[in-house]
Amino acid sequence: MAEGLTEDDWAVWDAFYSMRRRLDRALEVQLHEESGVSAPEYEMLVGLGRSRDRRLRVRDIAEQIGWEKSRVSHQVTRMERRGFVRRSDCDSDGRGTWVEMTADGRRAMLEASRGHNEAIKRYFVDLLGDDADRLSAFSERVLGALRAESDPRP
Repeated sequence: MAEGLTEDDWAVWDAFYSMRRRLDRALEVQLHEESGVSAPEYEMLVGLGRSRDRRLRVRDIAEQIGWEKSRVSHQVTRMERRGFVRRSDCDSDGRGTWVEMTADGRRAMLEASRGHNEAIKRYFVDLLGDDADRLSAFSERVLGALRAESDPRP
């Protein structure tokens, strides 16, 4: 066992980790079975749907979802084949590429959202109850600590 972690610490971590992985998997299965959209496709479509012009640069998508730019590019290629997105050159930066959601991509996102939102409510929100504010505050603390570690500036 790692130094500094008690058995109780491990029990809490194991319960959280197992819950998170199983929840992720249940949501991924629901998405794919009900809409035919994969979790990575959905994540990118939602990000594009929230953007002002339903388009983002590859680097912004990568930053938003925590992927390497090459992984985003490969995913975009797969999504282009399905007609969900299209690429275009960025006029202000010759090296940059825009990824824009198509009408088919928007339809796929909206269709997938219905069942996905219901699953999130059923598996998470309804069970969270009065602990929502505490979980939100805890999540922000963890994210803040991770950002502080990844930001080399003082």
